[in-house]
Amino acid sequence: MGWLKGLRKRKIPERADLGISRQEPKDNFRLVEKYYVSNPHAQILVYQDPDQASLRYFIDEAVLDEDELIVHDKLTKIVSKELEPPTDLDVDPAAYVREQVQLLSHKYRRSIGKISDENWSKVLYYIVRDIAGYGPLDPMLRDPNIEDISCNGLLTPVFVWHRKYESIPTNLSFTDDRIYNDFIIKLAHKGEKHISSAHPILDAALPEKHRLAATFQKEVSTHGSSFCIRKFREDPLSIIDLINLGTLSPKLAAYFWMLLEHRMNFLILGGTGAGKTSMLNALLSLVPPNDKVITVEEVAELNPPHQNWVPLVSRKGFIFGQTGGASIDLFDLVKLTLRYRPDYIVVGEVRGEEAFTLFQAIATGHGGICTMHSDSLDHAVKRFTSEPMNIAKIYIPMMNISMHISRVELPYEREGLRFGRRTRNVWEIEDFEKYVEISRWNPTTDTFNVDLTKSIKLKHISELKGVRLEAILEEIEKREKLLTELASINVRDQKEVVIKLQEYKKTGRSDLSEGAINNLKESTVTIKGRSYRIWRHPKGAIDPETGKKIGGRIARRGG
Repeated sequence: MGWLKGLRKRKIPERADLGISRQEPKDNFRLVEKYYVSNPHAQILVYQDPDQASLRYFIDEAVLDEDELIVHDKLTKIVSKELEPPTDLDVDPAAYVREQVQLLSHKYRRSIGKISDENWSKVLYYIVRDIAGYGPLDPMLRDPNIEDISCNGLLTPVFVWHRKYESIPTNLSFTDDRIYNDFIIKLAHKGEKHISSAHPILDAALPEKHRLAATFQKEVSTHGSSFCIRKFREDPLSIIDLINLGTLSPKLAAYFWMLLEHRMNFLILGGTGAGKTSMLNALLSLVPPNDKVITVEEVAELNPPHQNWVPLVSRKGFIFGQTGGASIDLFDLVKLTLRYRPDYIVVGEVRGEEAFTLFQAIATGHGGICTMHSDSLDHAVKRFTSEPMNIAKIYIPMMNISMHISRVELPYEREGLRFGRRTRNVWEIEDFEKYVEISRWNPTTDTFNVDLTKSIKLKHISELKGVRLEAILEEIEKREKLLTELASINVRDQKEVVIKLQEYKKTGRSDLSEGAINNLKESTVTIKGRSYRIWRHPKGAIDPETGKKIGGRIARRGG
């Protein structure tokens, strides 16, 4: 009977991902694209299905053999019992788990047995993926081309929204109800929230700032549990990124820059996934860096490059027994911002009575930027003046600028993409139901027809400064040239862009090729036998604040 005991000891687990079905591509599928997201353990393959004339998204991960499955099973049990939480909450979870698993594998090396370095790498990948990551969905979260991940229930494929191919099904589906519900609960815990039959609706932010919406079992969804993850870019798109992607032109960006410097108020309109939040985040880099910015959101998504920044997030109420915590909504937070003396109040999305408070704040001199779900300015104004926002018609012109962004089909490929996001219209709001169209996107040529000579806001700025409108337009042309050059040399990091914009503000030079932005003219003068260094503005420099010529004037002095 000794040989039976040996068989019992060598019980082989079924596979690493229980409760998950993985389809394989059929022989007649045509490979469109493949790339690694975790080399060499996970790659993505996009196939064309000729039978349905559609695309399919396949995750291809390294397969564990029998010996690797046994080691994986043993280590998973050991780690689940002995893994201690990190003392430093800022530690990278994946790095911490990897380090602890290696320590535990050494501690229990006799029980685990010998394994080659190549096999160990595969086992370690799966353990870190399952404990610190998102299990079988982890490759999708690692894929920079994915914007959205969703699952509508058991035995249905997980869907992704791909930058190149839009909405396509994957080869993964959940097949076990308990495992699927456990995965939803794990997502909720990662977002530091709770989901259950008593509280079956979840709206949370994952540690990587991905936005999570989920339902639990069949309490509110007849197909059972469901979830949707809207991915957040670790490296947010800057205004230069949007120029390179064609979302807006350098001229429009320079125009927005001028307006934001003078505390104009912006309303960004568009549908779901149109790019409203990305545009809002990019515009914040054009707000003067010393301004005090307060962001108000339901889920934290914005990341302005300002030191003087206060992020506020709403909170839903919770009740346990007879006691609980009160809800804190956007309306409460927008009211709170007025006590912080902000230069700009930024609301991630207005949809209720918080809009009324935002307009009150704008009326008292604070700057305001917000987004709103709408397909036109006319429809947005109708929502503003109706329940529950109830904004008086005389307040509407206080929202100075409005733009409409949408996802569109391009007339030709741009950076390999046939679809993109474009700023379809830009309006200046002169009065209620009286709008001046400044820009319109041409879908035939993928260009922007911009006419700043019609701008009433630029005329207002010129009057405040006491300069001619032509001087303001010339300044915008210089800024357009600067942004064009930054885009051409791909200076795209948000903080780096802000530094370049501020250097321009100091020097008034837009010629990057000669290093003019950093090129104050240095010289030495001698006064009463003592030498001093001085830096002068270069020839032709213009003060962007006043529009006056400052070429040759002393900018800095030193000993």
